[in-house]
Amino acid sequence: MSNTTSINIDVNRAQEKRLDDPNYYINMELSWIGFNARILEEARDEWNPLLERVKFIAICGSNLDEFFMTRIARLLKKIAKGSQERSVDGMTPLEQILATRKEILPLIERHANCWKNELLPALAKENITVWKYADLSTKVKNSLREYFKTNLLPHIKIFKDVSEASLIENLRIYLCTESSNKQFHSIMGLPSEKFGRLLKIPQSPYREQLNLEHDFIFIEDLTANCLDLIFPNEQGLTTYPFRLTRNGEIDIIMDESSDFLGSIKKGLTKRKTGFPSRLEIDIHTPDTLKKTLMDYFTLSNHLTYTFDGPLGLVDLWCLHKIVRPGLKDPTFLPSILPLLTPEKSLFTTIAKRDIVLYHPYDGFEVIIDLLKEAAQDPGVESICITMYRMDANSPIVDALMAAAQSGKKVTAIVELKAKFDEENNILLVSKLRQAGVLTVYNFPNLKVHAKLCLITRREKAGLVRYSHIGSGNYNAVTAKIYGDTGYLTVNPEVGLELEELFHSIINGLHDKDFKHLLVAPKSLKNEILARINREIDVHQKTGKGYLAFKLNNLEDKDIIKALYCASMAGIKVELNVRALCVLRPGIAEISKNISVISIVGRFLEHARIYYFENGGKSDLLIGSSDMMFRNLNERVEVLFSVPDPQIRRTIFDYMLKIHLKDNVKARKLLPDSNYQRITPKPGETSLNSQFWLIQNRGIWHEYAAYIPSVYR
Repeated sequence: MSNTTSINIDVNRAQEKRLDDPNYYINMELSWIGFNARILEEARDEWNPLLERVKFIAICGSNLDEFFMTRIARLLKKIAKGSQERSVDGMTPLEQILATRKEILPLIERHANCWKNELLPALAKENITVWKYADLSTKVKNSLREYFKTNLLPHIKIFKDVSEASLIENLRIYLCTESSNKQFHSIMGLPSEKFGRLLKIPQSPYREQLNLEHDFIFIEDLTANCLDLIFPNEQGLTTYPFRLTRNGEIDIIMDESSDFLGSIKKGLTKRKTGFPSRLEIDIHTPDTLKKTLMDYFTLSNHLTYTFDGPLGLVDLWCLHKIVRPGLKDPTFLPSILPLLTPEKSLFTTIAKRDIVLYHPYDGFEVIIDLLKEAAQDPGVESICITMYRMDANSPIVDALMAAAQSGKKVTAIVELKAKFDEENNILLVSKLRQAGVLTVYNFPNLKVHAKLCLITRREKAGLVRYSHIGSGNYNAVTAKIYGDTGYLTVNPEVGLELEELFHSIINGLHDKDFKHLLVAPKSLKNEILARINREIDVHQKTGKGYLAFKLNNLEDKDIIKALYCASMAGIKVELNVRALCVLRPGIAEISKNISVISIVGRFLEHARIYYFENGGKSDLLIGSSDMMFRNLNERVEVLFSVPDPQIRRTIFDYMLKIHLKDNVKARKLLPDSNYQRITPKPGETSLNSQFWLIQNRGIWHEYAAYIPSVYR
């Protein structure tokens, strides 16, 4: 594609001013709330195994926590600065906060009801019971009180003055205590980080060994019934749980003398006491106590949420760890192409042909084994890799350290600003350095989000470059639950481009254009716009234009405008956008040819695939980038133009099209911004795309009809 620095869609054909109409766009924050509503639907879906439903209700809670820590916090910062900046759909920051509250209130009511009326009784039927203290036998109560006295009591933190509100930590459960004369008494901090939010009720050794019954009690419920142990000289005390959310954004202040690592560490310490962005309280909290808390946290009513049930349902994640296979999704063995087994040299296999992987349907062990082999192979000279979110005890990290210790040059680009993984990545940098790995992380103005690995190997023909370009992290844990693509090739042009790109990232240079790689922030957006514009031109000549994208989020206004132009030109546009979608489909004369679906299922849809029909000369891109302003302008992202026509076709036929045909887990985005569950039409076969991919895992290897490598 063109290397020009500015590509403009000919929006004059579509009246550019008309396309700025706020009514043509869905609010980004409201779209995110809608995504969490779809997650909650999975928690309520009785077709899902019970403990998977618990997982979904925990994910919904976790996402709402992050929403207030980041998105609402950003809006509050704008309000504090007096900003009246309007969103693409025309709302001010305050209007957006009020609009999200209107959507969140019924969502959290459904969230609480799902737990209380659906999951809690269903778990009890399976002998997984979360008890109320009042319903326990005297013997169990006495046992728990003794446990509390011995273990929990020494760790209870008591704040007698509400003015100590700055000490209240983010997303922790606290109890606000009211005295007998209905006045504020104290705040108690509970040691849930040390003992867990759900305390396991002791059983006899025999019953424990059977592992058939699991009894729990919330830590705040037990504490509320042990007040006489905490305050032995006081009576008539009543407690009410509350939970505070604080700003989770890290402000990094850098100057020429600043140490970037030190700046990140300093920012992390401030996160614990960031400004409040939400207060959650129990429905029974008296108005006077509620006002006391709101005043001290300086939070208005529109940032205060009342719950009829336990706060912080994200903590239900611990129930998913219970070993009850019959209450979880059935396991399956990922596909491993015979030529990619550890018994054979992966370098020899990749040298013969390009390979596309689709995790978790394909085993991530291939990537682990490749790096293990690279660490031991005497011909390997260097390894370069990007790291964003890594798993604990990572086999990838172990392989890289082994390679460095065997004398190979190993370079790891570690993104310290990966949200909520900053502390883990700081520790990772230290661990890698000690093993002799060159770590690069000083990127204050950009996030390196690209997923790239390059291995250089000395062979008879000279230096050969083995490239891996993916959409997912080099994380062996998330690779089992995220849907991600990866591409392995020994294509020398791709290898050289990847080598140049690594050099550019390490040296802070971002002015290079490439043939196979689309790189943000330099060229990726312009290249996408150019391809959409090309599709419009092709369609005007042939009437056969077609676009199909699979991505996580679609928010960039210029990209959306371009897609509107494609629709107005008569091109069919099919979009699979998992989460956030600002584009409004189905608008007469604007987006009537655009359809949008969202798939929420067993695996988190994380792959990015962009298909352009291009008059029969298809162009297909895979990689790390969504179509959001932050991806295109504030991150180092890479999309890769798949060179092999057979692989392009198999990705389209057996990955992208399968998802677009989903009529079980897919929801269709309607013009009014609501989502409607897609169901099979009369006579149509049901298709759950993720289930189909499990059943047919590896089919893309069989039908790709790979052309033998011509790279040597």
